[in-house]
Amino acid sequence: MLEIKNLHAELEEDSEVRILHGVNLHVKAGEVHAIMGPNGSGKSTLGYVLSGRDGYEVTEGSATLEGADLLEMEPEERAAAGLFLAFQYPVEIPGVGNMTFMRTAVNAQRKARGQEELSAGDFLKLVRAKAKDLKIEPEMLKRPVNVGFSGGEKKRNEILQMALLEPKMCVLDETDSGLDVDAMKLVSDGVNALRDAGRAFLVITHYQRLLNHIKPDVVHIMSEGRIIRTGGPELALEVEEQGYSHILEAV
Repeated sequence: MLEIKNLHAELEEDSEVRILHGVNLHVKAGEVHAIMGPNGSGKSTLGYVLSGRDGYEVTEGSATLEGADLLEMEPEERAAAGLFLAFQYPVEIPGVGNMTFMRTAVNAQRKARGQEELSAGDFLKLVRAKAKDLKIEPEMLKRPVNVGFSGGEKKRNEILQMALLEPKMCVLDETDSGLDVDAMKLVSDGVNALRDAGRAFLVITHYQRLLNHIKPDVVHIMSEGRIIRTGGPELALEVEEQGYSHILEAV
């Protein structure tokens, strides 16, 4: 599904600031991989580089999604190919209705894939069914994107976008950030409902608590722009109990 080889990246405006130093990662369809690591280890940057966010330059290496070169695509082409990034801090977009935003996104991707666009009526039925599962009130759908939403509502709104777009590769950048226990369980339930053999997840997080709800198949520890250790779910428990220092010392 996702294959990253020797990926190096730096800030576009300052080549002295190198953030990724040879990331290697292979995620198969149907798998959930978690990336953990201390602040400044490059976890979020990896998600940004994969999605094509401005401000970063890849200087070496490759990243492919189902064999297609992600780094040669524009951000919207990566999305249409099946890549989705859920942000740590979803932004507010005043003046853009939530329903309009989501219907435009869904139909843009359907069009890019050669599929027929959804009518307003068909989309309304679809979004109401998905929103009900995530306990999103109909009133939220009528408001501008994320405007006045609580932290939990913003994250649930992003998981709703993911449920509607049905991407192949989902990158979740610290989705648990700022969530209370109930909101985290709702978001996790929404993610788990999308798990299937044809979809993969890359879950970026600081804490084991999210991984209690979204059970990973593989856990990676990242430090100074590279993955330094890989293991099963027990690796996340080891970090929870002992912190990162003993892993960094061992490496």
